[in-house]
Amino acid sequence: MATTGNTTNGMRNMLQFMKLIGQLKRVPRTGWVYRKVKEPESVSDHMYRMAMMSLTVTDPTVDRERCIKLALVHDMAECIVGDIAPSDNVSKEEKHRREEEAMKRLSGLLPTGLGQEIYALWEEYETQSSAEARLVKQFDLLEMILQAHEYEQEEAAPGRLQEFFDSTNGRFHHPDVVEFVKCLNEERESHVTSGESNTEKTTDNTPQTC
Repeated sequence: MATTGNTTNGMRNMLQFMKLIGQLKRVPRTGWVYRKVKEPESVSDHMYRMAMMSLTVTDPTVDRERCIKLALVHDMAECIVGDIAPSDNVSKEEKHRREEEAMKRLSGLLPTGLGQEIYALWEEYETQSSAEARLVKQFDLLEMILQAHEYEQEEAAPGRLQEFFDSTNGRFHHPDVVEFVKCLNEERESHVTSGESNTEKTTDNTPQTC
């Protein structure tokens, strides 16, 4: 935790930054709240698994470390503005304005170089201006449907969250992501068509059909 200028003031700012980031652990993902999912995941939960997806990238054409950073930063503004869902009737422009303001506040608490890096990463993701940003966006959607599948299993309600899957149609392009989605869909389809229910939480989420 590097600081610049007055060390005491720098650490006070860092403390404030970490407290704000900590709020992400207490911001539930709005989509699950609206669908009445019991004990929905937090934004922090979502970002963590996205970071793990980024860590497992094997594609040599993308920068794995940059993907991890993008995953950790992309929803950072939600610690201030909350998780704004499409059904909240907030325009994309207004959502971006609020999040941009929040990111300026957050990055302003950090040493200049670090603050600039984090803000630039957020902007890169927002504009989808790099191969890494585009891949991490696919991870964002992939993590969402993986979580939806897990909730369906936990609730013994195959197909209940189909709308989340439908919203990702045509949006996966990276071959590794496409293959993962294929495996996920095969596992889910077997549950939906047979009416199977799995109420037991597992620690191994690897699709067993692949």
